[in-house]
Amino acid sequence: MKLPHHERYGYSPIHKRPVYEWPNGGRIAFTLCNNIEQFAFRAGLGGDSAVQNAPQSQRNYAWREYGNRVGIWAYFDLLDEYDLPASHNINSAVLEACPDLVERLNQRGDEYIAHGRTNAERQDVLWEEDEGRLIAECTEVLTQLAGKRPTGWMGPYVAQSRVTLDLLQEAGYEYVLDWPADDQPFWMRTRAGRIMSVPYPLELNDIPAMVSRQQSARDFEDMIRDQFDEMLRRSEKYPLVFAVSLHPFVIGQPFRMQVLRRALDYVLQKRDKLWITVPGEIARYCASLPAGFVPDC
Repeated sequence: MKLPHHERYGYSPIHKRPVYEWPNGGRIAFTLCNNIEQFAFRAGLGGDSAVQNAPQSQRNYAWREYGNRVGIWAYFDLLDEYDLPASHNINSAVLEACPDLVERLNQRGDEYIAHGRTNAERQDVLWEEDEGRLIAECTEVLTQLAGKRPTGWMGPYVAQSRVTLDLLQEAGYEYVLDWPADDQPFWMRTRAGRIMSVPYPLELNDIPAMVSRQQSARDFEDMIRDQFDEMLRRSEKYPLVFAVSLHPFVIGQPFRMQVLRRALDYVLQKRDKLWITVPGEIARYCASLPAGFVPDC
C-alpha cells in the first residue's frame, strides 16, 4: 500500500545522526516562542476561552485583546527581569493596530517571525496567487516596521497549503516553524531549493494545554518542568531544541504568569547547560554546520 506523502523530507531516525554541540558547548537550545496576534471583531476565525468553535463575539474578541493591551507588557517585563532574549510570531496587522509594540520590540532587539496578516484567516485555504500575496503583504509590513526582513515564518494556526514552503523559499525565507516532526532542525525540499524546519511545540503550548484541553496553569508548569528534565537526560546523546510556545492573552493572565515564573526559575537553575537563544539563531547556526550534520531532504 502506498500512502499519500508530502515528499518534502526523508525519514531520519535521531539515533543515526551526527552529534554536534550548540555554540556555547551545550546540548540544549532553549527558546521562548511568543505569539502576538490580531483578530477581526465578530468575524473571521478566533479562539474562545471556554467553548470550542464558539462564534465570534465581543466577549472572546475582548479576551484576546487583553493580550495586546495588558498581557504582552507583563511578558516584556518578565523577559527583562530574567534577562532573556525572545522571538515573537507576529501578525502584520497587530503592529499597525498597536504601534507601541514596535517600539518595545525594537528596543529589546527581539526576533520578528512572520505570522501572516491576521489570525482571523488561514493561508492553507487560499489559491496560490492569493497565498503569495498574503506572504508578500505580511513581509512588507514587518520589514518596514522592524527595519529588517524576517527570516522565519509560522502560519496562522500552524497551517500550510501544498505550496506554502515553495512560496516562502521563493520569498527569501530561511526557516519555518510549522512542521513539529522533530526535536532538531532539519532541511525540507522546495521546488526551487530547500528551507529549514526549526522545532516549535504544539503541545508545550499554552493554548492547546490550558484553553483547548482546559488543563490548569499548574499542569502547564509541570509540563515545562517534565519536558526540560527529560530533554536534559536525552541531551546526553543528542543536541536538542527545548521550546515553549506562549500567547499573551493566555499566559499574560496574572495567575498563569506566576506559574511561568516558577517554571523559569526551575529551568534557569541549569542556565549554564542551556544555549538561550531564538529560532533564527538556531536556523543560522545549523545552516553553518558541515553537510550531513542536519538531516537533509
